[in-house]
Amino acid sequence: MRAACYVGDRTLTVVESEPRSPGVGEVEVDVAYTGICGTDLHILHGAMDGRVTCPAVLGHEMAGTVSAVGNHVQGWAVGDRVTVIPLGSCGECPACRAGHGHVCHRLNFLGIDSPGSMQSTWTVPAELLIALPAALSLEHAALAEPTAVAVHDVSRGNVGEGERVVVVGGGPIGLLVACAARARGADVMVVELSEPRLALARTLGLEAIDPTAVDSQAFVTDWSDGAGAEVAFEVSGAVAGIETAIQSLAVRGRLVVVAIHSTPPPVNLFRVFWRELTIIGARVYERADFVEAVRLLGDGAIPADELITRVDPLADVADAFAALESGSAMKVLIDCQAGG
Repeated sequence: MRAACYVGDRTLTVVESEPRSPGVGEVEVDVAYTGICGTDLHILHGAMDGRVTCPAVLGHEMAGTVSAVGNHVQGWAVGDRVTVIPLGSCGECPACRAGHGHVCHRLNFLGIDSPGSMQSTWTVPAELLIALPAALSLEHAALAEPTAVAVHDVSRGNVGEGERVVVVGGGPIGLLVACAARARGADVMVVELSEPRLALARTLGLEAIDPTAVDSQAFVTDWSDGAGAEVAFEVSGAVAGIETAIQSLAVRGRLVVVAIHSTPPPVNLFRVFWRELTIIGARVYERADFVEAVRLLGDGAIPADELITRVDPLADVADAFAALESGSAMKVLIDCQAGG
């Protein structure tokens, strides 16, 4: 098998090794496609060197086919088309005991804390599998994980039909949040600085504005008949993005914090007090979010073709990362079975 590994010093390499046979309760998956996300870029930049163990097999957004089944695995067979929830919980910590294993105190995030999916063959616990419908292509299904992030965000925000929703940040997760909110019947506006991202949002049928070109607060006020939005999602990771999101909210609006900020940002608590706002954190996803993500992809509510910019073979992983890093691509997939 072949795998893309981070070896430190902003360096990726493709290595060959024997695949690990599935043990008790495990399955082997031939990975068709793996997406590159912002976390993978952070690892490449060295920002997570204190957490990853080199050489580190990256990747956690994937789709593939079961190629072998270990002992005591029920319900799965060779040939089944699957995606993987890349979260391993301890089952014993306070979060797990409370039923929140997705934010386990000792969470094993596959692709960060243990080997990920950017390899031709991946062995994982069978309990992490999610079945894929026959009509959903494996290429599109590789977006299940980031779509599950968006579904979880929208669920945490309790977005309802007819509500006005502002999404600050029009990158991959921001656009997926916008699409997931729209699928719930919300009226959605995307706030984004990048012209290509604005153009893509509009191509997807979303209202989108550049806050440097218009007064975003006044624009949202007009758009919402003077009230403000019921829900705002901060997906930009910028201090200005938090301010824009908070200022856009109506009385008793909900702010959902999605982006990971590199340093603790200031927050306008006076506005939170004055309008009785609620601040909600949203981290990763639960199984139900993955199931819903697969359904949305299968139903076409998530415009996968428009979001996937390019697909590169595993051998060209460094070029694929460079394309995403340059900002010229929205979503880049690695074909883990292609030669090159």
